[in-house]
Amino acid sequence: MARIVTVTINPAVDVSTTVDRVEPVRKLRCRAERREPGGGGINVARVISRFGADVMAVYAAGGVTGQMLHGLVEREGVAARQVAVAGMTRESFTVLDETTQDEYRFVLPGPELSEPEWDACIEEVQRLASRDDYIIASGSLALGVPEDFYARLATAAKTSGCRFIVDASGPPLRRALEAGVYLAKPNLRELQGILDEPLEDRQSQVRACRRLVEQGRAEIVALTLGSEGALLVTRDAAWFSEPLPVKVMSSVGAGDSFLGALVWSLSTGGDCADALRCAVAAGSAALRAPGTQLCRPEDVRRLSPQVRLHPV
Repeated sequence: MARIVTVTINPAVDVSTTVDRVEPVRKLRCRAERREPGGGGINVARVISRFGADVMAVYAAGGVTGQMLHGLVEREGVAARQVAVAGMTRESFTVLDETTQDEYRFVLPGPELSEPEWDACIEEVQRLASRDDYIIASGSLALGVPEDFYARLATAAKTSGCRFIVDASGPPLRRALEAGVYLAKPNLRELQGILDEPLEDRQSQVRACRRLVEQGRAEIVALTLGSEGALLVTRDAAWFSEPLPVKVMSSVGAGDSFLGALVWSLSTGGDCADALRCAVAAGSAALRAPGTQLCRPEDVRRLSPQVRLHPV
């Protein structure tokens, strides 16, 4: 089985808690907090590791919170390589208002990385990856990291004979697509942004995804549509998945769960339709979990048969 390497250039310690009600001025007494390792690539690695696949998480981290992050990743049992940086790893804070059930998410910018620091992450991935492996770059870029960082990783992946997967937005996503990737997982807002098109109906969404494929910018496009479901498009086929009816406890980690399950399924020989079904089940399972928790394999296996796919 191919190894999967994930890259997180701006990870975080994710803190989540609840309060009776979010109000200005007065001191808000929180319930017990929960701390988990965070950042797109780390979360994707956590999901893949739970399915028992060979995954390695590469991430940049520093300071006291970087040490905490390392301990949290170790506690999860995820194999990892930390690239040390001078700045302090950021924290993200999620608060659930128990009265309104509204979720508030506070995300700090994180440290600024020097060129030797972010370049060391690329070198670490090149050392780890070999032919036919999967490399997943996911999450926001840290300050100081050039917008073509994921494009550079895509080029390095091609040189090593690896399949490169990107989950990003804005210029970093656009530049990665220009370099060419195996799989891209934008949400609708991200795809609208890089194409500057409204994409208001299913057919326009499929056409946009297929155009990326035909232009050689991606072999597979997995487009998440939030409460409306998801699309997976290749050169020869496209599938639409209806959303599963679930009570949403938290939206944090749903996209990472989707991507982790999708790549795990593909890496084990699943076809694209099976991979989409697994991914939708994983994203739905994460929505049902409170705070920053991710999907669990047993929930994914239980929900997968309920996912309805339609060829487009």
